[in-house]
Amino acid sequence: MKVHDLAPAPGSTHPKRRVGRGTGGKGGKTAGRGTKGQGARNNIKPGFEGGQLPLVQRIPKLKGFKNPFRVEYVVINLDALEAFEGALASPDTLREKGLVHKHGLVKVLGRGELTRKVDVHAHAFSASARSAIEAAGGRVTVLDPPFRGRPPAKGNALTNR
Repeated sequence: MKVHDLAPAPGSTHPKRRVGRGTGGKGGKTAGRGTKGQGARNNIKPGFEGGQLPLVQRIPKLKGFKNPFRVEYVVINLDALEAFEGALASPDTLREKGLVHKHGLVKVLGRGELTRKVDVHAHAFSASARSAIEAAGGRVTVLDPPFRGRPPAKGNALTNR
């Protein structure tokens, strides 16, 4: 079989109807546009509502609300800590192994089981993860988030004037 032998299945295609080609055939005279009025004449842009403010312009552009104070965590579960080699799991060591993303605060969640002693340093823990780590003989250390923004002023507000 060659490219010139390819053809659509019989009956699957039909010729495009040529409207407005005389009253002798189908689609003559008004060509399916009804009688008179704006729609019977030239083109109207899609979405045009006759001069009324269109729907696209009436609805607001932006929706919702983005909380600027939201704290997002990169999560790691107990089953990943079980596969992790080493007795100390901190955000830096987890990032070196590629277990958590290079940015963000780390939170440990309780999916899976932990059968060995691991000391875990992270920014947050779920209650089930904390109890599972401590039950396996490990220690849980909650880290402070890294400081972002302007450094704190030296002294109090009254002396900085």
